[in-house]
Amino acid sequence: MLARALKAVPRAVEWTWTPVEPLNARSMLDAATSAAAKPADQPFVERRRRLSPAALEVVNQKVARAYSPIVIAGFVRFADFALLSLVGIALYVGYVMPLAGAFSWVYPAQVIAVAVAAVVCFQAADIYQVQLFRGQLRQMTRMISSWSFVFLLFIGISFFAKFGNDVSRLWLAAFYFLGLAALIAERLVLRSLVRRWARQGRLDRRTIIVGSDSNGEQLVEALKAQEDTDIHVLGVFDDRNDSRALDTCAGARKLGKVDDIVEFARRTRVDLVLFALPISAETRILEMLKKLWVLPVDIRLSAHTNKLRFRPRSYSYLGEVPTLDVFEAPITDWDLVMKWLFDRVVGSLALLAALPVMGLVALAVKLDSPGPVLFRQKRFGFNNERIDVYKFRSMYHHQADPTAAKVVTKNDPRVTRVGRFIRKTSLDELPQLFNVVFAGNLSLVGPRPHAVQGKLQSRLFDEAVDGYFARHRVKPGITGWAQINGWRGEIDNEEKIQKRVEFDLYYIENWSVLFDLYILLKTPISLLTKNENAY
Repeated sequence: MLARALKAVPRAVEWTWTPVEPLNARSMLDAATSAAAKPADQPFVERRRRLSPAALEVVNQKVARAYSPIVIAGFVRFADFALLSLVGIALYVGYVMPLAGAFSWVYPAQVIAVAVAAVVCFQAADIYQVQLFRGQLRQMTRMISSWSFVFLLFIGISFFAKFGNDVSRLWLAAFYFLGLAALIAERLVLRSLVRRWARQGRLDRRTIIVGSDSNGEQLVEALKAQEDTDIHVLGVFDDRNDSRALDTCAGARKLGKVDDIVEFARRTRVDLVLFALPISAETRILEMLKKLWVLPVDIRLSAHTNKLRFRPRSYSYLGEVPTLDVFEAPITDWDLVMKWLFDRVVGSLALLAALPVMGLVALAVKLDSPGPVLFRQKRFGFNNERIDVYKFRSMYHHQADPTAAKVVTKNDPRVTRVGRFIRKTSLDELPQLFNVVFAGNLSLVGPRPHAVQGKLQSRLFDEAVDGYFARHRVKPGITGWAQINGWRGEIDNEEKIQKRVEFDLYYIENWSVLFDLYILLKTPISLLTKNENAY
């Protein structure tokens, strides 16, 4: 894997205030020494990397969540099939069936066959593209031609199969014209929706360019020259301060250095990082990739200026601009939809099943020691966002540690009697089902979210492990691949945090719904057999 190969690149100064490990993907939450020096009653203040005024101007803009063109096209295909099936069957039930006096499956079967053939022909006509949804003339002419072809095909098949006399001609004509009217009405509504989404920026691929020299300028010009492009260039980043680095590249401003990209991508939505550097600058590219691969974005190398040409299949294209894929954002498009459905459906069922147990645990916590039943803690979420994770309180209220500055150890005096039991059995994690079902900031399965000040001895986790923040490229989970393999509980040596990260990265690279289901089913067994590190 290229991600592992990047570890062989010599270490470089990271983007935090002080030199740290090179694979940190977000600014440090605090400087350990300064945090220790603060009085206990002072709130923790996070230190972030300072961005340039131009970058701040971009990140301060309100950005809507992106919609996947692949998912939109999929829903349109389904809508076409459902709409045509509904029109055909409604005409049969309203006109043909009363005349025949009985229901027959022949007509519904023919309707479904025509609807499937229509979707296939629409796909062949290449009208399931978001760019075409914005327009009107090309979309309508292709759709009318394809729908007419499907009916001519159906008439031809019925003639040669000699069952044309069994089909009502009035029903067939009504199906053609009403089906066409329904499709046109649907496309007009879709056109309005897509245009509104485009104005909101939901269909844009927010892109940053690495390299503000002449190559970067050519790349930005090539991207802007595309018609109906979804690429929105936010700006360029470059480490160089000499004459080779331009302040603007074809109108795109320089926003900062490469070290600023991770913090920039944390504060605003970035979908694509595109390198304008030539492939010959491999050492420099690898050093930059070592810092950027932890981001949940697509990373590509532009090949528009390279003299070395590969086969066309080796490239992916942004319009007509050839690029080489380096990293892809994990769990996107339909995979993201499937995981969302899995979390909501299975999570809701799990929450309903767990409510009686949660009620008993809440009562036990309340009777065991004074204080609130639930405990809220700041933890790392997707792309290093800070999320509130809920747990049953397992410590004495006056000794609570919401920032996890001190790791819970065996026989820790801060842990209550009930707390020891629910931590050992992980019953304290059950309220996180509310995070999954209602807040949506946790998944059932994923890398476990660590506390924002989680430390190995005196070092923050991202200082102790290369690529630590890469585990935040997906939404964290209540349970995970690392946990069912025994890597849970106290982290008191480097191997434990290293193994957690390794197993989390394996999960991200090999995710599937079946993998999630396997981990979920294996979790109860793991809790009973591999709980020696849980205190």
